[in-house]
Amino acid sequence: MSGRPAILFVCLGNICRSPLAEAAFRLAAERAGLDVAVDSAGTGSWHVGEPPDPRAVAVARAHGLDIADYRGRQVEPADFARFDHVVALDHANLSRLRALRPEGAQARLSLLLDHVPGRAGEAVADPYYGGPEGFDTTWADVTSGARALVRRIAEGG
Repeated sequence: MSGRPAILFVCLGNICRSPLAEAAFRLAAERAGLDVAVDSAGTGSWHVGEPPDPRAVAVARAHGLDIADYRGRQVEPADFARFDHVVALDHANLSRLRALRPEGAQARLSLLLDHVPGRAGEAVADPYYGGPEGFDTTWADVTSGARALVRRIAEGG
């Protein structure tokens, strides 16, 4: 882990929720003047090397962010040493991360919405099988989580 905080956002395929969380966190960190390293990954390998879902690209673009160049990748054991926080978007991925985490790894595992007061234990719903409106809901959730996590990190957490 480097001297600056490093955060990894994780969902299943790394084409919907985690790239949106990465983008929302980058924006929130920039606005807060927080120097961080941030990335996203999936627990599955289906979309390695692929761009985000077009609906995710569209919702990010609607909020002034370009994620079209992001590429899917799969979580690897080294991530638990490279990142201070490994943040899952739902319970299934959090369980998978706990199983993948090497013994002695220092990365803190959490759900993104654990950082939002009153939303601990909640998952960010997967919008993949629904319509574009699900991506708006996902954006609202990841933005809320990103802002709360930026506040926590800025306060030394």
